[in-house]
Amino acid sequence: MNRIPASIIRQVLLLTGIILLGVLLFRELKFFIPALLGAYTLYSLLRKYFMILTGKHKWKKGATAAFLMLLSFLIILLPIMFLVSMMSTKVAYAIEHSGEILRRIQTLVRGYEQQWGFEVLTDANIAKATNWAATRLPAILNATLNTLTTIVIMYFVLYFMLVSGRKMETGLYNWMPVKEENVLLIRKDLNNMVISNAVGIPVIALLQGLVGLLGYIIIGVDQPVFWFAITAITALLPVVGAALAYVPLSLLLFAGGDTWRGVAVLVYGFAVIGLVDNVFRFWFNKKFGDIHPLITVFGVIIGVSVFGFIGIIFGPILISLFLLLVRIYSSEYGSRVQKMDDIGTS
Repeated sequence: MNRIPASIIRQVLLLTGIILLGVLLFRELKFFIPALLGAYTLYSLLRKYFMILTGKHKWKKGATAAFLMLLSFLIILLPIMFLVSMMSTKVAYAIEHSGEILRRIQTLVRGYEQQWGFEVLTDANIAKATNWAATRLPAILNATLNTLTTIVIMYFVLYFMLVSGRKMETGLYNWMPVKEENVLLIRKDLNNMVISNAVGIPVIALLQGLVGLLGYIIIGVDQPVFWFAITAITALLPVVGAALAYVPLSLLLFAGGDTWRGVAVLVYGFAVIGLVDNVFRFWFNKKFGDIHPLITVFGVIIGVSVFGFIGIIFGPILISLFLLLVRIYSSEYGSRVQKMDDIGTS
């Protein structure tokens, strides 16, 4: 019998130790993974400008990193915080007047029950909805606190990424156990995936919100800016997307007896707002990241379950990265496996 070389045994033991230690670190540092992914995303977007300012214009690295971080906060995070704050105010009002809102909903549903001849809003369903809200509200508040902590850690990591970017990239390239051309392929495709998801998804959601805002103003909807925020945020979700905004809005208009506005919002939502999503989302992903629509859909589902709301962006990136690594593995070792098969059959 052929003996296994000692070098192979040492390699297997070393890889086993690396995998076990990696699993332990992942389990203990799972809370910080969204911050690390967010820092890398911003690093990919800001790297070019950092190199220009420090190389061409001779800015100091620390000052340049601080300037770009502040700029990204003002352009990216501040508008998001404004929208969240606007929604939080409305949610607080809804909680404060929950009894009145519930009575209105009951009146509306009872009318449809009498018209259609079946019961929807039973006491058991009301109790379930109340219990669900009571359990979810603390989770939402806790998620808000976790998001603030993630943002702080993200910018802390981003600063060192920008300042030591070249050293970090050189180290990663030297450590990766693949050919140089595949290292460059990983870098190129990863940057495209970041742009396609981290930029494309929010931009298209904002575009849908702006298109919705224009329609809400023309139709004459009350508080169009608030519904713009709801439309932009729900547009981040796949499949249903902004329909979670304009469908409830149309139902509220129907409930208030404003039938023509309800119909107008419903038609405008499906015909115009939905068209923006169907056309631009898949075009943007195909243009910059060559990402299949199914990767976006399943990536969001997996990302949200693993990382929370921020997984909307990182989920598709993880699936695309997994498929890229499989392709690189096939390029690195596929021909070798085929040669071994040929030798074994000869």
